[in-house]
Amino acid sequence: QWVYNILEKKAEADRIIHENPDPRDGFVLVPDFKWNQNQLDDLYLIALVHRREVKSLRDLTAEHLPLLRNILQEGKEAVAKRFGVPGSQLRIYLHYQPSYYHLHVHFTALGYDAPGSSVERAHLLADVIDNLAMDSMYYQKRALTFALRADELLFKKFQEVGRV
Repeated sequence: QWVYNILEKKAEADRIIHENPDPRDGFVLVPDFKWNQNQLDDLYLIALVHRREVKSLRDLTAEHLPLLRNILQEGKEAVAKRFGVPGSQLRIYLHYQPSYYHLHVHFTALGYDAPGSSVERAHLLADVIDNLAMDSMYYQKRALTFALRADELLFKKFQEVGRV
């Protein structure tokens, strides 16, 4: 509901850094709660897509390339304009598994070791775009390795069925 409140401007409308209002290929860029917005060393923003049916990396196909390219290009431009941080100094990625199932993209300062920015969980947006351009069904076919903490519910589910 938090995501929908932002997208519908019922909450945090004053925090929006950038918006592309297109219902199909648009998104909202907002500061993540992990960032206090006082310094750029730990810059952390989230792009929330307007489309509600796209839940995670697994849902993406070549159909979503215009959306993903908008996020990459417009997001970098908005960060450069607002904060003076060039795109070359950003890490732009998606999590798999995500912490919530509404497609969102993380924008962090390149030097910031953000939680979940490691290779086991983060998939760079530029790589995602390239993979989908090469094979529309890439993320439906590919095995995706991800790390889980021992206290996570999903880990416990894997244990119950003997997959760990």
